[in-house]
Amino acid sequence: MSSERPWLKNYPSGVPANIDPDKYDSLIQYIREVCEKYKDRNAFSYMGKELTFQKFDALSDQFGAYLQSRGLEPGDRIALMMPNVLQYPIAIFGAMKAGLIVVNTNPLYTPREMDHQFNDSGVKAVIILENFCANLQKILDKTSIKFVITVSLGGMLGGVKGPLMNFAVKHIKKMVPKYNIPNTVKFVDALKQGKAFTLKSDFENNPDSVVAHQYTGGTTGVSKGAMLTNRNIIANLMQVKELLNPFLHGVDQHVILCPLPMYHIFAFTVNCLLCLDLGATTVLVVNPRDLKSVVKEFDRYEITGMTGVNTLYNALLNFEAFRNTNHQHLKFCSAGGTALQKGVAGEWEKLVGLKITEGFGMTECSPVVTMNPKTDIRIGSVGVPVPSTDVRIVSENEETLGYNEVGEIRVKGPQVMKGYYNRPEETAKTFDSEGWLKTGDMGIMGEDGFVSIVDRKKDMILVSGFNVYPNEIEDVLCMHDKISEAAAIGMPSEKSGECVKVFIIKKDNSLTKDEVLKHCKENLTGYKVPKQIEFREELPKSTVGKILRRKLKEEA
Repeated sequence: MSSERPWLKNYPSGVPANIDPDKYDSLIQYIREVCEKYKDRNAFSYMGKELTFQKFDALSDQFGAYLQSRGLEPGDRIALMMPNVLQYPIAIFGAMKAGLIVVNTNPLYTPREMDHQFNDSGVKAVIILENFCANLQKILDKTSIKFVITVSLGGMLGGVKGPLMNFAVKHIKKMVPKYNIPNTVKFVDALKQGKAFTLKSDFENNPDSVVAHQYTGGTTGVSKGAMLTNRNIIANLMQVKELLNPFLHGVDQHVILCPLPMYHIFAFTVNCLLCLDLGATTVLVVNPRDLKSVVKEFDRYEITGMTGVNTLYNALLNFEAFRNTNHQHLKFCSAGGTALQKGVAGEWEKLVGLKITEGFGMTECSPVVTMNPKTDIRIGSVGVPVPSTDVRIVSENEETLGYNEVGEIRVKGPQVMKGYYNRPEETAKTFDSEGWLKTGDMGIMGEDGFVSIVDRKKDMILVSGFNVYPNEIEDVLCMHDKISEAAAIGMPSEKSGECVKVFIIKKDNSLTKDEVLKHCKENLTGYKVPKQIEFREELPKSTVGKILRRKLKEEA
C-alpha cells in the first residue's frame, strides 16, 4: 500500500492535506475567541430557550469561578452526568476554564458502572441530573467525591415556557426517585454564587495538558479512560471542519440538530465544539427516541444540518410526522457510531434529497478518523482520512496490506489520545511498535484511499474457517421490505465451530422465518446464511443507538 496518501486527490478543492493542531494553545483560548467573534448569535437552543455566545461565555466563567471557590484544583477530575440540556455546555467549559479534567459520564449508568468510572478516574465532584441521584447515593461513600451539584429539567436557566416544557417538567419530576445526599448544591445556585468570585487562570494549560478522560463504551471488557489533550481535541475539530466546509456554503448561520448525547465523544467534538467554531446554533434534543421532540425542532427552526446514527435515521424514515415536516433546508447529514445501512441511506436520499455522509472514528481518536467528502459521498464507505491523518491496513502478522485487502485499521495523527489513564499496560497493547493505534476494526482501503469498514474484529464470526462479518448479514437483512432492524451474532456449533444467529424486528407482522431464509439464500453465500432466526420486539442499544451484540450473546 502506498505511503503517499492516495486519498488526497479526492479532497474537494481548498481542503488542505494538513492542519495546524497548534493554532490554539488550549480549548479555553479557542472558546473565548469564537464567543467574541459570534457574541450576538445564539449558540445553543433547548426547547426554544436560546443562549447567546456571549451569555454562554459569561455563565461558564461564573461556573468555573464557583468550582474554584469550592477548593477544586487544576487537574482534579469532575464528572458530568446529564443529557442534552443547556447546563451541559456551561458546565463542561466552566470546568475546563477552572483547570479541571472533565469525565463525561452516561447518566443512565448503573451504580456499579458509576462506581467503576468514578474510582478509576478519581473523580472529586459530580454534576448530575437529579433523576439519577438515587443511583449516585448508593455508591457515593465508595468514591472520592467531595460535593454534588444537581441539575433539574425544571430549573432551566431562566425557565423554558410552553406546553411541551410544562408537560416535561410535570411528568419528569414524578420520575425523580427520592434521594438523600447531604450538602448538594443546585446548578442555578452555583451560577449565582459564582458571580461573587473571579475566575483564576494562572494554571498550566498547554497543548499537551489533558482536558478530558473520555471513557470507552465499555461494551466489552472494562471501560477505560482515554486521556484527551487540548491538542487532540483542537486538531480533530479542525480536521473535521476542513472536510465539512464544502457542505456549508451558501448559509449565513447554520442551525444544527444535536440528537446524540454530548457526553458521547462524537457529539461533543462535532456538535458541542465544531458547531461553536462555525458560529452555528446547536439545537439540543434531550431524548432522540422521542421522535415527536425531534420533529418539533424541525418545525421550530430551519435545520441546516444534523448528526445521527443508523437507527435514528431509520426511525425518522418510518415516522409519518417527520416525512411531512420541513427538512428542505438540510445541507448535510452525518452518520457515525455504527454502520449506516444501504437501505436506510437510499430511503433517506429519496425522502430528503440528500446523501448521508458517513464517517469512522473512535474515542481514542477524539474521535473522527475518516469521513466522506461532499464531492464524492459513497454509500457503504466511511470516506477518506481527515487532514493530518494516516491510515493503513495491517494483517494478523503485522504486515501492511495492499489495496482492497481486509485487515485491521491502524491510525496515526494529532487527534490520537495520549493513552489510557492509569493503564500503561493497556496503552502499550493499543499501539504497535511504530506508534500506530490499533483500532480493532477490520476494513479495506481502495486505491483511491476510500476506506470501508468490514466489522469489529471481536464481532467476527468464524464458520468452518470462513470469516463472516455481522455488518454484511445485517445489511442484507434490512434490504427486505418487511424488516425494520436486525442484528447478527455467532453461536457455538459442533458442526462448523460457529454458526450465524440473527435477531429481527419486523416492519410487517406477516414476515415468516421461511421468507427470511429465502431472502438470505438469494443474497448470501451458504455459510453466511443464518442457522437460527429469532423475532424480537426490540433490540438492546447503547445511548447513541448502537445495537449491543454482546448483550444479545449474553441473552442467547
